[in-house]
Amino acid sequence: MEQGKTFSALVRGLPAMIRMEETKGLGRTLKKQWGGGWNTLKIVYGIFTGGRGLVANLRDLSKVKVGKIIPNWVLGMWDTFPDREAIVDGDKRYTFREVKERSLRLANGLQSLGVRPKDAVAAMLFNSSEFLETLYATSLIGATMPFVNWHLTGDELLKTVNLRKPVALIFDHDFLSEIMAIKGGLSTAKHLIMVGGNASPPEGIIPFEKLIVDSPNRLPQVDFIMAFNPYTGGTTGIPKSSNLYDSLGYLLSDLTEDPREPFESYLQYNSRALSYFYWFGGEHISDPITGNIRSLIVTPMYHAGTAASWAPCFMLGGTGIIMRKFDAEEFLRLIERERVNWTFVAPTILQRVLALPDGIKRKYYLGSMRALICAAAPCPPQVKRDINRLFMEGGTAGPVFGEYYGSAETAIITVLLPRDYLEKPRRLNSVGKARCGDLGIYLEEEKRWAEPGEVGKVMGRTASTLSLRYPGSEEKLHESLRIIDGREWYDDGLLGYLDEDGFLYLTGRVKEMIISGGVNIYPIEIEEVILRHPDVFDVAVVRLPHPDLGEVPIACVQLHQGKKVGEEEILDFCRKEGLFGYKIPAKVEFLEELPRHIDGKIIKSELEKRFWKEQEPGG
Repeated sequence: MEQGKTFSALVRGLPAMIRMEETKGLGRTLKKQWGGGWNTLKIVYGIFTGGRGLVANLRDLSKVKVGKIIPNWVLGMWDTFPDREAIVDGDKRYTFREVKERSLRLANGLQSLGVRPKDAVAAMLFNSSEFLETLYATSLIGATMPFVNWHLTGDELLKTVNLRKPVALIFDHDFLSEIMAIKGGLSTAKHLIMVGGNASPPEGIIPFEKLIVDSPNRLPQVDFIMAFNPYTGGTTGIPKSSNLYDSLGYLLSDLTEDPREPFESYLQYNSRALSYFYWFGGEHISDPITGNIRSLIVTPMYHAGTAASWAPCFMLGGTGIIMRKFDAEEFLRLIERERVNWTFVAPTILQRVLALPDGIKRKYYLGSMRALICAAAPCPPQVKRDINRLFMEGGTAGPVFGEYYGSAETAIITVLLPRDYLEKPRRLNSVGKARCGDLGIYLEEEKRWAEPGEVGKVMGRTASTLSLRYPGSEEKLHESLRIIDGREWYDDGLLGYLDEDGFLYLTGRVKEMIISGGVNIYPIEIEEVILRHPDVFDVAVVRLPHPDLGEVPIACVQLHQGKKVGEEEILDFCRKEGLFGYKIPAKVEFLEELPRHIDGKIIKSELEKRFWKEQEPGG
């Protein structure tokens, strides 16, 4: 099979891709979200006839050149629904007509500053309409958009921005002091563009709105790329850049690099990667008034997982309802007020919603919700049950909790749906089955793939991993890629097992596994038990040094506000719930708040530092 996009490879690969359930489901999803066959035909017709015209477009397609054609899809979708709400951001409500005008103006403004295809335009923005406008504008003109974590400051911020060598940096005015502090060290960012702020910006800073107002709303010189460029997660060191614009956008652009996979088989991986729209119910979800997905964007938009919230807006004509910063009651209020039927959350968001007083969390109508998608960190099974109960009591016809496992490198791999755990309730403990890529459990010492029930390393293979490069730090790629039986796999550093139906159960990270006197202890087993205690808000089980056994488990517990529980009560609860012997924590420590990364993951390394001090934990 051929490497790279060729017309002959496309012709050979399309029949198998079209026959896939995922491709058919995506087709039905597009038809549903675009309001039926007539609108779909209009958008598809516009793809072939828009822009430079039918003849030029067909000539490009014969060479599998699509960079000038794909903008017709985006613009055609906006033109088909000009009065549909595109973005709700606080008091701002933009239709697709308004988003189109603002995005075109911004695209022209960026080009007037010298931004060219394959350049990077970094963004350090809160959740906002400006984030989506920047994503749309950069995509149209072929520039990538590195999503900068707005918690970074100083040298860490400088290195993160410089890693991608952006020619421009767009930032919120709240970060002006941080940007001015690193301005002298920015190696390539010649243009600094500030969103918001009432006062005149310092010399050399371009106001975002002025750039839009001063630029024409005509079609810019288009050369499409899916500008999606998050950084990887992590709690220490400079994050790596994940080139999802190459992988998820490969079929939509002429600017991307070829995957390490023949084009014919890549087509199938790409269809599976995008099929989460279908799996999570896109072919059935339709707001009774606007007829589309109305997605609540609540997690930080710089986080890769948040794409599950904003991608329906970009690709399906969905409405994005944006929360600048999370508030538990406001989350419920917006679901009721804006008829939200789709959202992506981290487990900590659900925990904070459930921790609200009954009088608050049960006063809102939640019946519009259809897809409550959770990822970014392990979600306790009890939280899954309780959030389903809350939403069903709030008006939904059945459970709405869905989940996936993935990362900034892999994108989505597994998907867990309500029908899965309604069929077999035990599956609620899993993160679903491989629906958007390939998955396997590998036993490193025995050099073989695991049988159902055997714990080993979780290996993934997706459209994203086949193009993964870590731009700016390519030398780190070898740390995670493995060749097994002649195929490339991505090692995410996780442990888990598959059941007989292919559902994945995560048992922890390799580096977090506790080896006590030669016995492997998986912290998640202990954490799931302690989380059943009604007074426990959250828990992290980490390693505690021991003179004979090397290390033993210690449970770091955060209680619900106002609750008081002692160590012995927690240990007794563990025993009553079935833990025994070495799985009983050697100690319980209570903290007011567990240290968390912005995506909700508990920073276990910070906890372990408290106990090891002069010693170095294993793993």
